Amino acid sequence: MARAISMVENRHPGAPEVLKALFPHSGRARILGLTGAPGAGKSTLVDQLARHYRKQSKTVGIIAVDPSSPYSGGAILGDRIRMQNHFADPGIYIRSMATRGSLGGLARATADVTTVLDASGRDLIMIETVGVGQAEIDVVRLADITVVILVPGMGDDVQTIKAGIMEIADIFVINKSDREGAERVEREIRALQSLAMRGDNWTPPIVKTVASEGAGVSELADAIEKYEAYLAKENLLQKRNVENWRERLIEMLRDAMLEKARAQMGDGEVGRYAEEVAGHKRDPYTLVEEIVGKLGKY
Repeated sequence: MARAISMVENRHPGAPEVLKALFPHSGRARILGLTGAPGAGKSTLVDQLARHYRKQSKTVGIIAVDPSSPYSGGAILGDRIRMQNHFADPGIYIRSMATRGSLGGLARATADVTTVLDASGRDLIMIETVGVGQAEIDVVRLADITVVILVPGMGDDVQTIKAGIMEIADIFVINKSDREGAERVEREIRALQSLAMRGDNWTPPIVKTVASEGAGVSELADAIEKYEAYLAKENLLQKRNVENWRERLIEMLRDAMLEKARAQMGDGEVGRYAEEVAGHKRDPYTLVEEIVGKLGKY
């Protein structure tokens, strides 16, 4: 599994064939996305949730996405360090990934790595995102259930991010709820919920946790189970999957067309184009039209 994930993550020439073979065996795992501001305690909460599900004999896959350095391209991958207590448990597989410049809180290959873990027979896959703010709404395209984690002390940050991750939450978690200000965060969430209308008529519950002590973790697991039951009752999961795949297919097509364009143009040609545009010898709009035209009809 580790070799397959490395092939997918590094875009090895054999990766497409691996994914084609694995895809028919995927679609069984429940995918849980956890997102929130940096320092919200996402890794600790994921660690505690994994511990909870293992007590129920469920197998777990964890994908922890870490931000890459804009200079070296490397990542600290500290999430794996925080979860090292599980290293001897074969029922938990943890993979840390670097964003490698990808926006949206998810590494470019996260979706494909999820397919590999899903096909391996994991009952639950948890995706912990970078924690970059509004752009993390990409996690919705991948997760069946999205948990947004907030902490006391954010102040007006809750208002700031409301146009982004506030709308994607299926469940809200106020972590570090033993700190002063937890009640204020809850009130702000309630106020925002009164303004936002969801298409599925679900009102996201608010769960208070202290992840470092394991407090509230079982309540969070119960909330996840209740939303799963709601999705099944209202037959919403298939609809959500269709919507998610519509977005992902567009993204995959965009990537494929970009790779095709790059393959037809060498670095030198791109550099020459850049010089011409920078010197205002050509306009970029006509240039892009010409490049796209050379790619041929789909």
